[in-house]
Amino acid sequence: MEDKKIRVAITHGDTNGIGYELIFKTFDDPAMLELCTPIIYGSPKAAVYHRKVLNLNTQFTIINSANEAKDGRINLLTTYEEETKIDLGQATPESGTAALKALDKAMSDFREEAYDVLVTAPINDSNIKVEGYPFPGDTQYLETCIGEGKKALVILVNEQIRLACLTEGMNIKDVPAAITQENVEEKTRLFFNTLRRDFRISNPRIAILALNPQTSENGKFGKEEENAIIPAIKELADQGVEAFGPYPAEDFFGNGEFTAFDGVMAMYHDQGFAPFKALSPDYGVIYNAGLPLIATASDQTTGYDKAGKDLEDPNNFRHAIYLAIDAFRNRTQYDEAGVHPLGKLYHEKRDESEKSRFGIPKKHSNTPFPDKKPSTASNTKEDHQNTAPTQTTE
Repeated sequence: MEDKKIRVAITHGDTNGIGYELIFKTFDDPAMLELCTPIIYGSPKAAVYHRKVLNLNTQFTIINSANEAKDGRINLLTTYEEETKIDLGQATPESGTAALKALDKAMSDFREEAYDVLVTAPINDSNIKVEGYPFPGDTQYLETCIGEGKKALVILVNEQIRLACLTEGMNIKDVPAAITQENVEEKTRLFFNTLRRDFRISNPRIAILALNPQTSENGKFGKEEENAIIPAIKELADQGVEAFGPYPAEDFFGNGEFTAFDGVMAMYHDQGFAPFKALSPDYGVIYNAGLPLIATASDQTTGYDKAGKDLEDPNNFRHAIYLAIDAFRNRTQYDEAGVHPLGKLYHEKRDESEKSRFGIPKKHSNTPFPDKKPSTASNTKEDHQNTAPTQTTE
């Protein structure tokens, strides 16, 4: 399995943005083709246009089916034949339609098991229309197409932290009502299982942030913590999920307490994403957890202001590919290990002292910081240090 070339589907994103620049610069490094087999879902005409504007020499092979993809080359799968006007730096209906067609074709091919993982180039939600309705966002779209009724969870990953948000994309006025014990338990459990299965962390420690600050008078939190978050943490502990908190966000990030955990669950968008970007303004990868398909993206916008100007650094996009490959291998190994688990270490007829000898006690302690801090960095660099560089001078 380690020698297998992972087939990476890559959608071209908004054709007026930086998608093709990220793709071509990423695969300008020959080592990337040793690591994976890319299948670009897009338009040959749009690709040629961007390559010419950017004065790049990246070569690609046009294919009409994912089954035609060959190792050792950049495969560009035609997702539509008609002409699409390219207005670099502009949000147009045509560029949104082109982005959607690439996503739709990738979803169809996933159902046919035509590739292993998906990496999406940046799109603009506002110029994509689905049957006359506003586009819900790429994560929600993937969830609707292939989620099988399950909800996805966005995890932001950089070299210092893995962060998820309980109420991602919600207006701040609606956040308190969405903080329920059931919601906290469900999303934290999904976070925990994703870290074990896809990030290869045997027993992840997750910090849960508070919605409200502690009052200086009595050190108590608000009703959301008392009625939902704290009971959820206790219930999760009983289920074997290492969840701790709730922690006030100011001290948690300000004092560097996040370094003691493998994952952080924020209550709302700005509470988590603002510190995430402050900690690492130039590096971030989006991981879509809870889906049957491993799907990642670089934490970048369409970059209309930079489109066609050869100004974009592909490092984030390259790491999105690395993370997708790592997660695919980790998930495969995890699932294979579960098919033939080790047998019990004792015979049922032996006495209780033999059982206790091999027993692992539950941990219910809310002690926030262990003596040895687990690494919260992505596996990417270590896993690929012998196969491909993690940074390339463009």
